[in-house]
Amino acid sequence: MMNILLTNDDGIHAKGIRTLAKALSEIANVYVVAPETQRSACGHGISIHSTILVREEEFEHAIKAWSISGTPADCVKLGIRELVDSVDLVVSGTNLGANLGNDCFYSGTVSAAAEAVFSDYPAVAVSICSHKPENYEPSMKFAKKVITKVSDEGLPPGTMLNVNLPDLPEEGINGVRVTRMGRVKYDENFKHGKSSFGDSFYWYNGIPIRLNQRPDSDIQAIRDGYISVSLIKFDLTDFENMNRIKEWELTY
Repeated sequence: MMNILLTNDDGIHAKGIRTLAKALSEIANVYVVAPETQRSACGHGISIHSTILVREEEFEHAIKAWSISGTPADCVKLGIRELVDSVDLVVSGTNLGANLGNDCFYSGTVSAAAEAVFSDYPAVAVSICSHKPENYEPSMKFAKKVITKVSDEGLPPGTMLNVNLPDLPEEGINGVRVTRMGRVKYDENFKHGKSSFGDSFYWYNGIPIRLNQRPDSDIQAIRDGYISVSLIKFDLTDFENMNRIKEWELTY
């Protein structure tokens, strides 16, 4: 069986990673390396100014498991290079909450999968579009199916799959769409206060704005009750408009 490195950004004790480990243990040897605490929306940060503490954990359905004090990207770096002898594929999830559109740039879940891609490993990120999901079974079933397909068929170099599932029972899911990234925008504000020592602090608050989406976007797929599967590429170069910049005839 293949060896899967499983990680997340919700922390090693989150229900999402536990249920996904159970599902994947039916098709692979599962090794878990996950943050010791919640690290959602930490993006692709890595620990370069502090040590990373590592603790071996009891974890049902995993061959071995470790919690670490670092980020999701740290988990993948350590897992691949130090903790797991052989890794065939990296899976990040199951995240509680959507990772759609440009929110992927904030996501620790997607960043963990991206870190695997940077090290030339195939990777899949899996999310349920609810912070309090009631339906884990569809994500477990579909994750096994898509991860088996990735193992058999491979992915193009420099890419990963970003899978999002609506929080619906199996009979309520309309199917699967292969999608592009949509656009997410928030009505953002910060609540201001002062500590007992007189220091100012701010608390971020962002309310999603419902934008019109392209029919083939990941966001629209979820709205329509479909599973969204996006192939994400990490070369962000805008090749289409490069010539416009060349026309500036920049010199030094």
